[in-house]
Amino acid sequence: MTDGNVRAILLDIEGTTTPVAFVYEVLFPYARVHLEEFLGQLEPTDLQSGVVRELEKEHHDDVARGQAPPDWRSDSADSLLESAARYLFWLMDHDRKSTALKSLQGKIWETGYLSGRLRGEVYPDVAPAFARWTMQQKRVYIYSSGSVLAQKLLFAHTTDGDLTGFLSGYFDTTTGPKREPASYRSISQQIDLPAAEILFLSDVTAELEAAQTAGLQTLLCVRPGNAESESNWPNSVHNFDAIFP
Repeated sequence: MTDGNVRAILLDIEGTTTPVAFVYEVLFPYARVHLEEFLGQLEPTDLQSGVVRELEKEHHDDVARGQAPPDWRSDSADSLLESAARYLFWLMDHDRKSTALKSLQGKIWETGYLSGRLRGEVYPDVAPAFARWTMQQKRVYIYSSGSVLAQKLLFAHTTDGDLTGFLSGYFDTTTGPKREPASYRSISQQIDLPAAEILFLSDVTAELEAAQTAGLQTLLCVRPGNAESESNWPNSVHNFDAIFP
């Protein structure tokens, strides 16, 4: 990959910089185990605003769409916390890209990273590529369904050290869904670069299609264990070594 017009590289995390197994076998189980403990430590004011109220809104929307989530009660603090826990477990079971869920997961993982019980995992070619692209004066950004907090924590505590110094910014679902072209147009505007000068890497072709529709350059990341490793996407890489070597 040697297109000199690329001035920014936008990266997915799961299956692109980080093994899918780390997300599903380490991060998600950790959040699940510590979820109720975390909710129990919330202050009363947290129940009246913030992420719990955002969960309630998402629950209402799911009911309206006929998704049949667990019942939600808010007649007391205890019933509100119980409802939030049931709904969060339901969202996890359905692998939903819920903004409220991702926000809570990030806060739970923060305690794990800061205590040393969690260490972020990236592929061996990631840190050298970040350094190389930075030397080439290309900006590197992250766009993931996980919250911005979760992204920063992962790259700040990797087994290869703190990689956040190489990153120019982070985007999550507050920017918009990853399978909608409008999200990539928004990112292009926010980083003040034409879409054609941004290269997006992901292991999900639906995300690549959305980015391509928005005018970005795209590459399918084919890593071991990725679901779409056999895709016919026209441009693909198996690691970052071939991208602006």
